[in-house]
Amino acid sequence: MPFEQRKQTPYVFYGQTTSLCEECLALVPAKILIEEGEVYYQKRCPAHGVQKTRVSSDAGYFKWCKDFQKPGDRPLDYQTRTEYGCPLDCGLCPDHEQHSCLALIEINEECNLECPVCFAESSPMRKKHLSLDKVGFMMDALVKSEGEPDILQISGGEPTIHPQIVDILKLAKTKPIRHLMINTNGVRIASDKEFVKQLAALRPGFEVYLQFDSMKKEALENLRGVDLRNVRKKALDNLEEAGISTTPVVTVKKGVNEDEVGAIIDHALSYRCVRGVTFQPVQDAGRNEGFDKNRDRVLLSDIRRGIYEQSSVFKAPDIIPLPCNPETISIAYGIRDGRKVTPITSLIPQHDLVAAVPNAVSFEKNRELKQRVIDLFSLSSGDLNTAERMQSLLCCLPEIPVLKNMSYENVFRVTIVQFMDRFNFCLANIKRSCIHFVTPHGQIIPFENYNMFYRNGLVEEMRRRKAG
Repeated sequence: MPFEQRKQTPYVFYGQTTSLCEECLALVPAKILIEEGEVYYQKRCPAHGVQKTRVSSDAGYFKWCKDFQKPGDRPLDYQTRTEYGCPLDCGLCPDHEQHSCLALIEINEECNLECPVCFAESSPMRKKHLSLDKVGFMMDALVKSEGEPDILQISGGEPTIHPQIVDILKLAKTKPIRHLMINTNGVRIASDKEFVKQLAALRPGFEVYLQFDSMKKEALENLRGVDLRNVRKKALDNLEEAGISTTPVVTVKKGVNEDEVGAIIDHALSYRCVRGVTFQPVQDAGRNEGFDKNRDRVLLSDIRRGIYEQSSVFKAPDIIPLPCNPETISIAYGIRDGRKVTPITSLIPQHDLVAAVPNAVSFEKNRELKQRVIDLFSLSSGDLNTAERMQSLLCCLPEIPVLKNMSYENVFRVTIVQFMDRFNFCLANIKRSCIHFVTPHGQIIPFENYNMFYRNGLVEEMRRRKAG
């Protein structure tokens, strides 16, 4: 009698993580499955059963990310202790594995727009503004944690409508903060040239993080509730005239604007003030009207593919995982000369990218480019293995000294930041999160945790549930 044939699974069991139930947000085990070149989390919640969600459309890139993990850089100070376990002890608690590469301080809840995809649920109806003293306290908490914070981003609400916004920015410039940004929808920048002059006075070390989602009326109405094309143009024109470093930031939603990735990069290069473009797949948090995980989610791997398929600026090998949190952030750097960009990230050997201590850079075939990189990073011709210089390149913001007519203005970067939500949450990745909110109480909380658990007070219910 013949034996019954064993059946093979239609997927590869690649590993396991801890994720969230998409119904009750309880921590649940999740299998990591690779199926037909894509990656899925298959979760099992005792109350809500099995859920399967796609987390990457490129299994090869997902595996490549693992090779970029590096030892974390710890903060100097922790604000809480580990008691309930991640993500319920923020923070930062000693269980967190990465310092604040970029910290945000929300100075108000009021906004002059009411965007359908706002993770902070800001609106013209919410009138709360933090005092200058409170914001100063939050800055000091960040400095205590970081020593010399890399990047502080002033956010909201819409921070430009805060009655003391200029005083807040001036206060930040008195702190030992390497780089200051303001996160804005651009409405005031488009209409108030005197305000733009005040921003220009904050240079160097100041940048505008400008909301710029689309060049199409329909897409803007879907994401922001209003056609902002003229506002975006006037804002960029005013920033260009004032010579203020600017990063357009694009919230990407499937079926709405993912086909514009290349066009937005090309448009950005028409402005000398633009230092790069940041793409953020829409996160299911806050006021995310009518969101459907199967219809609206776009993945980091989708945007990465869009960059090298829709634009000629960067090829696939140029767009690499960021070592501090490789599965959630991808980045490409180039040296800019007008509208021409020469990619440089793919020229550095992968093992050197991970270690940030390169032994050599593969520039033998392009002596001119080699000399430009030497000039840009203040390296002598025999000093291409300087760890500190390469670490500055591989951070969210490179430290570019002015030398031989080259400066930060000669950098063009494209960044993809995939914030996690209840669908793609991974406990290991949240411990590596390097983008953090500073709260009015002086806590420092990873971006995703704050939006999912702390902003809405859900964390207290989850702690009670955990305590039994």
